[in-house]
Amino acid sequence: MTATLPEIDPHLPMGELLAHYPGAQRALFRKYHVGGCSSCGFAPTESLAQIAARNAHMDLPEVVAYLQTSQQEDRANQITPRELHDRREDHQSGPVHLLDIRTREEFDAVHIAGSEHFTQESMNTILMQWPRDTGLIAVIDHQGARSLDAAAYFAGHGFINVKALLGGIDAWSQEVDPTLPRYRLE
Repeated sequence: MTATLPEIDPHLPMGELLAHYPGAQRALFRKYHVGGCSSCGFAPTESLAQIAARNAHMDLPEVVAYLQTSQQEDRANQITPRELHDRREDHQSGPVHLLDIRTREEFDAVHIAGSEHFTQESMNTILMQWPRDTGLIAVIDHQGARSLDAAAYFAGHGFINVKALLGGIDAWSQEVDPTLPRYRLE
């Protein structure tokens, strides 16, 4: 999961591109208003080249360059499973809060020891009571696709050290704790 990402191939189906670059959809919506809602959405089988062709305001080489830059910016807001493990082991570096944003069923089936299941109630507590410099807040999802949005939400509310777990609990079970079972969502 921490390997170098492949170059963006604009002819790759979006489903495959998003598997490697999960922040691409968020970036496309942010700059081009593409892919964020039903009126501007795209099919997983559609390529970036096809999307740019049907959206006249999108210059394909510019879009590819923008997605690569966005991916680098996203990476700055992520923490690898090994980095998170080491940070939790280093008791000198301050508290580490693990917020698991998966469903209750996923959390109950498997979770990282010490993590907190994220609910509306816990969100209210965090926003109203936690100091903004509370230490590291690591946001966990299944495979790292949604955690960046949640981390950005907390950063937008003034929390100064929020990271998304790169690859989610799936990568954690591969790289740190193989006793945690992996699963697929149907």
